[in-house]
Amino acid sequence: MLVMVISVSACGSSSIFQTDSTEESTVSRVPWDYRVVESTVGDLIGSDMTVLPDNELLPNDGNYATGDLIWTLQFMDAELVTDADQRNEINLSTWNTIKSYGEQKTAIEDLTNLKVSITTDVDLVGVYKTKLNDKTRNFAVIELPSGNRIKQPIDDKRYNALEKEKTVSVVLEEVHDFADYDSAYAKFRGWAN
Repeated sequence: MLVMVISVSACGSSSIFQTDSTEESTVSRVPWDYRVVESTVGDLIGSDMTVLPDNELLPNDGNYATGDLIWTLQFMDAELVTDADQRNEINLSTWNTIKSYGEQKTAIEDLTNLKVSITTDVDLVGVYKTKLNDKTRNFAVIELPSGNRIKQPIDDKRYNALEKEKTVSVVLEEVHDFADYDSAYAKFRGWAN
């Protein structure tokens, strides 16, 4: 009887950790990207409006009329699945319109606050070479502030410079969540030097 109670209670629990016999993975949803898109107001439906060309329904907070030219802020998030070996699988959402603007300048100002470029030092996990049919490729593996590890192709000069380093200076793009600004995800955008 006790074994049945334990078995049933184990089936009802849910976790972001998915475990199989050989590895453990974590799943998280992070802000991925934003863009500003020129759009046109379509039909007015009560206090809402459709935004063309995709016919998305948004609140008509700017009191726009059918046919008005507007700019919309669109958002994309990502589901990151990280396995026990620190390999990532990324599943991107579709673009979702979240806000409208009467002026492009105002939309761009919001965009620059949501996507911030920073230069910082990150941990260098290491560098390595691969060889296939007399062709050699070099890679660097770095650990982002999020804890995710990524690899980037590098040339021979950078390989030699990084071979004995423990940290490296990089340019990151910090993408903030529109609804929760403190929630952010940093993406690699290049080497700082």
